[in-house]
Amino acid sequence: MEEKEEARHQAEETALANPEKEQRKNDRGKTEVVIEIKHLKKSFGSKDVLKDINLTVHRGENVVVLGRSGQGKSVTIQCIVGMLTPDEGTLKVFNEDVSALNEQELKDLRIKIGFLFQSGALYDSMTVRENLEFPLTRVLKIKDQADIDKRVEEVLDSVGLTDSADKMPADLSGGMRKRAGLARTLIIKPEIMLYDEPTTGLDPITSREISELILNMQKKYKTTSIIITHDMECARITADRVVIMNDGEYIEEGTFDSLQNSKNKTVKSFFKDIS
Repeated sequence: MEEKEEARHQAEETALANPEKEQRKNDRGKTEVVIEIKHLKKSFGSKDVLKDINLTVHRGENVVVLGRSGQGKSVTIQCIVGMLTPDEGTLKVFNEDVSALNEQELKDLRIKIGFLFQSGALYDSMTVRENLEFPLTRVLKIKDQADIDKRVEEVLDSVGLTDSADKMPADLSGGMRKRAGLARTLIIKPEIMLYDEPTTGLDPITSREISELILNMQKKYKTTSIIITHDMECARITADRVVIMNDGEYIEEGTFDSLQNSKNKTVKSFFKDIS
């Protein structure tokens, strides 16, 4: 009885500390499922990378997939955008089976999905402004320069890079490159954001800034996000829900705070240095 009472008090404290996250958690059952993965498997040669992946993501939710390096965390999101084809299982995005889409349908789906690579994937021969204009002119086919300029200015302001529009990627710090990469991804206003290790290679202060930026962008652009990371602070800041991956499977899920009290030894190992 005392344990139940303590758990209830912890839940109440979490709700008070994170009212917006708590509201999104309460609304989860009412909102649309935008990503549904069932029994997904993927192997490379003799190595089974994804053994049995199951995940449901609701509109407006931030889901963090937490696991150690080399566990195959990124393979799932590559399957979501059709970069990789699963060996078994089903993967639906907006209720469409990704593996059944033809080339044009896959292109249309990718417009709705933003993918932030670890490197930021900027074109080194273009300025920041030109990098942002590229998806507007090539993907969305926008020709009105005034509209293009307005969109570029808006997204640069959102990520705090207004003064860096005419810089080359080589002149940016690691954190600024991440911000520019995020801006280029957000400029086409995707409904889903996929983040692949967004804080890798950054110092702790910059990592926290990028994590807070991810959270702010979710609120501003109303995106649904999957965040692949092994950065515990990033997970703590951004997650509505955390999924723990180990050896090709998701072994447990819950809020960041609830998983801290898990009795699973593997899950507990992630939180051992968290105060």
